[in-house]
Amino acid sequence: CVDQLLEVSYVLSQGCSLHPFSLFGSVLLTCPTAGLASMVASSRSYADFTPEKVDLHRLEEGPPLTATLTREEGLKYYRTMQTIRRMELKADQLYKQKIIRGFCHLYDGQEACAVGIEGGITLSDHLITAYRAHGYTLTRGGTVREIMAELTGRRGGIAKGKGGSMHMYTKNFYGGNGIVGAQVPLGAGVALACKYLGNDQLCVSLYGDGAANQGQIFETYNMSSLWKLPIIFICENNQYGMGTSVERSSASTEYYKRGDYIPGLRVDGMDVLCVREATKFAADHCRSGKGPILMELQTYRYHGHSMSDPGVSYRTREEIQEVRSKSDPISMLKDRMLSNNMASIEELKEIDIAVRKEIEDAAQFATTDPEPPLDDLCSHIFANDQPFEVRGATPWTKLTSTS
Repeated sequence: CVDQLLEVSYVLSQGCSLHPFSLFGSVLLTCPTAGLASMVASSRSYADFTPEKVDLHRLEEGPPLTATLTREEGLKYYRTMQTIRRMELKADQLYKQKIIRGFCHLYDGQEACAVGIEGGITLSDHLITAYRAHGYTLTRGGTVREIMAELTGRRGGIAKGKGGSMHMYTKNFYGGNGIVGAQVPLGAGVALACKYLGNDQLCVSLYGDGAANQGQIFETYNMSSLWKLPIIFICENNQYGMGTSVERSSASTEYYKRGDYIPGLRVDGMDVLCVREATKFAADHCRSGKGPILMELQTYRYHGHSMSDPGVSYRTREEIQEVRSKSDPISMLKDRMLSNNMASIEELKEIDIAVRKEIEDAAQFATTDPEPPLDDLCSHIFANDQPFEVRGATPWTKLTSTS
């Protein structure tokens, strides 16, 4: 049925023990024309990453145990995740060809986090993240062409070719920040502005497991809780901070409990619907005036920490392949849609072809667009000021700032 709904039942248990990458539950398909429902059991498991508990923290109830996916939503999520995946693979290729230089942190494997979060909030809400930012730049309204051109340092980049991989911005999206953990207090400032203006908006402030031990994050928890700021703290736990596993870097790996007095929840970050429903729940919590909430998304990155890290010296290739084969976010969504007749193989192949063409066109632009001229070096320092002279590196060099 073209207009049928897919309802996915998953566990956000109150007191039961779960695997970090597992949602032991069921897929419930309701077909309006047939009037029948069929239950199909499904489960996924991972070796070596099982915590003692997966639970809600300081919450009497969590997100609903069912999520409804329409055909339109499914196709949209599939296309966006495929676009992020293909864009990152192309960035990997261009980096190895030395067309992209400098820092470059890829997001492939974590696509369900970005797409699921956006499915639970609106574009009028605010978002700030760390340096693994390409996916969020796309979901926040940036184009593949602008992102790729920024990676290659070209004039048509989303930051005019002057920000690079870690510093991309769009409306209500504040980067892409290179200082570990520093975006979290900035996000609290954005949330304070939302509360001050009374606009019913909120801020999503993301950080990784590697930043979770930063002192400034705990200071921000305190301030946000005191002032009941509308902020969702999200730890994207991809299991490794640079080359260090969470078990070696954190005395407690239950990041969703790190807020102590702040409510928290942990969900499967490889499942776009689980992320979406958890984000909706967290957003409702913030908008109701209850203050901050903390989410931990159990996810995984396929590439190394950055392009200088092959990613296989501290983990095995077999581990990466196991994640790819059992819990790939794109494959899971694809299988759900196909098994429940929400899309055909041909439709999804057409999307794949269109995405590949979009990526190739963007890469072509990103390698032929001119680099920004030296005269633009000091432009866009301030939004509205009149041009002023900026002293260059040598006494006889004078540059002019324009807005």
